[in-house]
Amino acid sequence: MNLKEMLNLADKIVFEKTGQHLDDLQEAVLKATLQHDTYKHVAKHFDCSESRVRNAASELWRILSEELGENISKTNFRSAMQRFQISKVSNFVQDVQDFVAISSFNTCGEARQPPNIPNSHPPNQETSHQDLSEMPELGDFFDRTHELHTLTTWILQQHSRLITLTGISGIGKTSLAVQLVKQIKDEFEYAVWYTLDEFPTIDKFQSNLIQLLSNSENPDSSPTNQKHLPLIKYLQNHRCLIVLDDVHHLFCSGESAGKYKPECEEYRSLFKQIEKLSHQSCLLLIGWEQPREVTQVKNQNTPIRSLQLKGLDIAAGREILRDYGLAESDNSETLIHRYQGNPLWLKSVATLMQELGGCVTELLPDDTILLPEDLKDVLQQQFDRLSELEKQVISLLARESQPVDRAKLLENDIIPVSDLANALQSLSRRCLLEKLENFYTLSPIMKQYIKTRLSHLTNIDNE
Repeated sequence: MNLKEMLNLADKIVFEKTGQHLDDLQEAVLKATLQHDTYKHVAKHFDCSESRVRNAASELWRILSEELGENISKTNFRSAMQRFQISKVSNFVQDVQDFVAISSFNTCGEARQPPNIPNSHPPNQETSHQDLSEMPELGDFFDRTHELHTLTTWILQQHSRLITLTGISGIGKTSLAVQLVKQIKDEFEYAVWYTLDEFPTIDKFQSNLIQLLSNSENPDSSPTNQKHLPLIKYLQNHRCLIVLDDVHHLFCSGESAGKYKPECEEYRSLFKQIEKLSHQSCLLLIGWEQPREVTQVKNQNTPIRSLQLKGLDIAAGREILRDYGLAESDNSETLIHRYQGNPLWLKSVATLMQELGGCVTELLPDDTILLPEDLKDVLQQQFDRLSELEKQVISLLARESQPVDRAKLLENDIIPVSDLANALQSLSRRCLLEKLENFYTLSPIMKQYIKTRLSHLTNIDNE
């Protein structure tokens, strides 16, 4: 089902329970859930408190839970609605079959020909081993031919067991992964997509995945009577493609990149098993950060691969700007370079320009950089994850107008050499640094954000 179909089905369920249709806030909560948006964003749009949105969501989940007979929440709403829809279709098919069986004989016992009815196979029978209900429904996909080829080769030809896909926010990691899964999912017995903010601890993640795999092996057995194997055993017995999106939620804020939260440490053991033990499955990790043990692997003989996604090229960038009437501008190429071909950043600044009614040349003279509020929110999320040491280093680089030589950085009197080296490594792993040989710098957007932030803090101190 697409978004509109899910909203219509939810509205029908709520109306049958309460006699009232979804109100605007309830509909916004469901849209945010399906589009992986936050309650905070909904509250901002409705100009109300986040607690009000959460209360509305809580009441909505309660109604749906009572009607669907299972505990519904933001994390499982999409999959629950898919199951409900499938059960409705299956029940309808069964009713038709029963009717045909009864009516195919007349009172004299003479057989009658059954009427023509649709194919009675359950929907998606061929894809019964695919749980992609959490995979986002994305719009336009911009050319990533080389990256798609690389990932496909790693997975299907080189049989890589663990792949990380990293890049700064908005660069298109999830979009690329969705396109990849659509192309190769039928090469696997199982294809599964999970978003890790929904499975913060490994127990819930493993139990959901094992349940899927074990049910397919023993569809007639009772869940309470099943004896489940360790997850790695299922991955050895079956060829599985498992995508884990937003893996940065496994790691601590305020620490160097890739340090596990205490409650998520067991993921380290799982990733090690997937790397070391022989099996025929592939685990794809997507996020702003990746596990430290993965970033240390450079040997091409290992079953681990890592791809850091860069910005779009000029042609693809112009496709985005064309939707906003900016593609034919004389300065469009400069705009794409300035915002590093980042799809999210380009859409954000193009929206601002469109709403202001100005052109690129008028609004971005010389080296001017616009930071729309939604773009600042995204950058703040990544900045807030940095350790204090990383914040010092990134602030130091933001003050420099030219790339800084590594030797010059190491000569500073503020940060010890070993701490500085670790901070540079961590910032590189977060895709926040640009490095050319021995020189470091920040992207123009990140540099402008840091300057704006420092200026704001200085003004607060002076008040």
